[in-house]
Amino acid sequence: MAFWCQRDSYARETEGSNGKKEVLSGFQVVLEDTVLFPEGGGQPDDRGTINDISVLRVTRRGEQADHFTQTPLDPGSQVLVRVDWERRFDHMQQHSGQHLITAVADHLFKLKTTSWELGRFRSAIELDTPSMTAEQVAAIEQSVNEKIRDRLPVNVRELSLDDPEVEQVSGRGLPDDHAGPIRVVNIEGVDSNMCCGTHVSNLSDLQVIKILGTEKGKKNRTNLIFLSGNRVLKWMERSHGTEKALTALLKCGAEDHVEAVKKLQNSTKILQKETLLFLTVGDEKGGGLFLLAGPPASVETLGPRVAEVLEGKGAGKKGRFQGKATKMSRRMEAQALLQDYISTQSAKE
Repeated sequence: MAFWCQRDSYARETEGSNGKKEVLSGFQVVLEDTVLFPEGGGQPDDRGTINDISVLRVTRRGEQADHFTQTPLDPGSQVLVRVDWERRFDHMQQHSGQHLITAVADHLFKLKTTSWELGRFRSAIELDTPSMTAEQVAAIEQSVNEKIRDRLPVNVRELSLDDPEVEQVSGRGLPDDHAGPIRVVNIEGVDSNMCCGTHVSNLSDLQVIKILGTEKGKKNRTNLIFLSGNRVLKWMERSHGTEKALTALLKCGAEDHVEAVKKLQNSTKILQKETLLFLTVGDEKGGGLFLLAGPPASVETLGPRVAEVLEGKGAGKKGRFQGKATKMSRRMEAQALLQDYISTQSAKE
């Protein structure tokens, strides 16, 4: 059967009967029908409430949906089911966005989708290609957003298993426990695909799609990373917040952030190369102990020279040189030697 949520993705609540319950680290509630989508087709399940009782998970079992709660309901009672609309609409935008990107990638470059993942913050489409060019990514992004601006309608049809048209519809097969009619999601003039998920009724509801780039996938494939709809707005808000923070920290405009960070990195590298630790213990009028630590090459050069200035002896390795001194009164001379060395190295950098 097709659940209410599949017949009307925009439905936010419904009234119905509670069929039965059974203990399962909580309660497994089965309804006559539901507006809560059970996971499937790469889309996570909905969240919501039954009579204001939180539904923690929804899964499909054959023709029924199991709703997991921590509170029991009376069998046969009338219940009010509400969906977490923000989560649902987000999933609709990402899922319909995936259908659109998949169709355009295939049409423009014959790139076939092998799987996809609707993630918590971003989604990924696995394409059967070892790599993609920046030009291909840009062309796909431009094309999908043109179709969003064209306000193309999206509709869902149900076909019987023996309908000849089923053979003409794209899809990656049906689950072993599939029951009832086959749902076909159609983007007018663009795509027709078997799918059990919830979708927008018009591409304009996607608002915008942003392709963030590609990543290397499994089995010599490529993952296309994207955001759709409200996720793009949230991503822009986070990016703008980061930009403002960097502007305040770096004391420069956004267009100069990269160059400013590069300069900081270079300065840090120089400091790491030139920072020396010089410690001494002993009587100013007599002898004592000394330690020099820092970059191995610098310590190897300076250690024996410091020992010579302090009229002592020492040894070291791996960036540490320590020894005994007989003239701690010459400590300032040793410190001046180190400062001259650092100044000379800084000038070379």
